[in-house]
Amino acid sequence: MKKNRLAAITTVLLFGFGLFFFSTDGFQSFTAENARTQKLIKEKPAFPDVTLQDSKNRTYAFDTFKGKYVLITFIYTACTDVCPKIEMNMADVYKQIPKKYMGKDIVFLSISFDPERDNPQTLEKYRHSYDSDGDTWRMARITNKQELDNLLDAFGVVVIPDDSGNFTHNAAFYLVGPDGKLDQVMDYQKTDDAARQIKHMLRQKGGEVAWNK
Repeated sequence: MKKNRLAAITTVLLFGFGLFFFSTDGFQSFTAENARTQKLIKEKPAFPDVTLQDSKNRTYAFDTFKGKYVLITFIYTACTDVCPKIEMNMADVYKQIPKKYMGKDIVFLSISFDPERDNPQTLEKYRHSYDSDGDTWRMARITNKQELDNLLDAFGVVVIPDDSGNFTHNAAFYLVGPDGKLDQVMDYQKTDDAARQIKHMLRQKGGEVAWNK
């Protein structure tokens, strides 16, 4: 009887262990957000075709940055909650990257998902708050709603508007590689880790990359 009971308990424990293993992608994700991140890193989606309009009122396709790493945040300037923290942390990473790489091997890009309010003039004012130079770190919007939606969907960015003009959204650093595909999704709160990882990639890059979508 004791053996049967022990066997039954063992079976239940093993079943629970297996269920937990598979439901967490092999213990790698314990939340929906972690699961989303793991899925993105595994699939490495290409950055969709979009037209950006930046704070200097320049309009261009994303492949303007071909052959470079692009560190991206998704924000809206009216945000008073997480967005300022994201951009302050972006500024921290920005300052840690050696100047010899900036503009040549990597650019920083903050993309607003509130294009109606975040026009070039608003973005221009906003960038000064974080010491963005507007070139090696650009702030831009995507005016075409379908293009913006395609990008948010491809990169798993969840944006939920409320009745007061604000948004609930997830937050991370998104690093697009020289091949135009998502390379890493980084914790925006761990700035030293992000900077260290980016500097390592830049040293490996060696200045010779291909742009293949």
